[in-house]
Amino acid sequence: MSFVSGIMVFFVIWWVVLFMVLPFGIHIEENPEKGFATSAPKNPNLKKKFLITTALTAFIWGIIQFVMINHLVTF
Repeated sequence: MSFVSGIMVFFVIWWVVLFMVLPFGIHIEENPEKGFATSAPKNPNLKKKFLITTALTAFIWGIIQFVMINHLVTF
């Protein structure tokens, strides 16, 4: 896998993992202030979720890289 294709695979995996991680730990405000969405979370913890997403993506990408380097799957 070339450098550019490796980055592209990492980017795609990162987005998929982000959308899987986003819903975890969401608590909705019971009485939101006027003008706010009733479904808006109290504290979305985005920094923590971005770090978790990056760590999971690096792990998954490493497995894919291992498989590609060792020719365990060929296309």
